[in-house]
Amino acid sequence: MNFYQRRLSIFVDGNNMFYAQQKNNWFFDPRRVLDYFTCDPTVRLINAFWYTGLKDSQDQRGFRDALISLGYTVRTKILKEYYDDVSGRYSQKANLDIEIVVDMFNTVDQYDQVILFSGDGDFERAIELLRSKNTHITVVSTEGMIARELRNATDCYIDLNNLRADIEKTEP
Repeated sequence: MNFYQRRLSIFVDGNNMFYAQQKNNWFFDPRRVLDYFTCDPTVRLINAFWYTGLKDSQDQRGFRDALISLGYTVRTKILKEYYDDVSGRYSQKANLDIEIVVDMFNTVDQYDQVILFSGDGDFERAIELLRSKNTHITVVSTEGMIARELRNATDCYIDLNNLRADIEKTEP
């Protein structure tokens, strides 16, 4: 049987998704995410990337190893501390947007469809450029955390809560 397979790449902005899941009061299972988006036999997973900030090189070691064993390519960056003059507080951030965009464009010839787990408006221009190359883009985020620019630039927006029954982490 010869049928056309859509070639899929998944990009998970881990820090952005951590806060989205925290806001929704439930967490998704990275294995179930892969299963959900590849259950259609006409879809072939090409790449799955997971990006996350780390406190130090050992931070989240078990979780990162589990992601790798599931087939994710894990990209990390050490968190940087920033001082907010307005609040008078320090915060930590590892901005991995550039790494995500570089991976998207570095692998663009390998896929036809992208699932981006992020609500970050910084991805708007990259999404527009990928769409101009006939790539179908789906963005997964949650209300209150999805930038209007990103939502407008994408082909399809899925609210994380609409996937809960299919991707929620059920075991402890």
